Amino acid sequence: MHVQLTLNTPRRVCFTDITHHIKQAVNDSGIAEGTALVFVPHTTAGVTINENGDPNVLKDLEFALERAVPNTGFHHFEGNSDSHTKTLLTGPSLSLIITGGRLVLGTWQSVYLAEYDGPRHRNVHIKIMEG
Repeated sequence: MHVQLTLNTPRRVCFTDITHHIKQAVNDSGIAEGTALVFVPHTTAGVTINENGDPNVLKDLEFALERAVPNTGFHHFEGNSDSHTKTLLTGPSLSLIITGGRLVLGTWQSVYLAEYDGPRHRNVHIKIMEG
């Protein structure tokens, strides 16, 4: 089963929780044991897992990424090389385990679309595979 999401990101750098979309795809698939592959086909956005309990964690991640990779000194004419570099840190895809018809995530974990060059329209592909 394949699901494509289209999301609008609100800011240049932000994290959007997409866990509920993935859980819905798993539920709709009827697959009890398998894998959920999440893929973001963009060079300035990625996907990651992190804490969902305290929203300050996401603010801190945004702060840390901006500090680690400031938008200065790059040569790319579009002015978003920092965004390309941040995408290297999170990557474009995740593989998630499905068991008992549910995603295997820790108590405080959620899956986030990581935007580094917004606001934009972003696509997220979710592929549910049995096995």
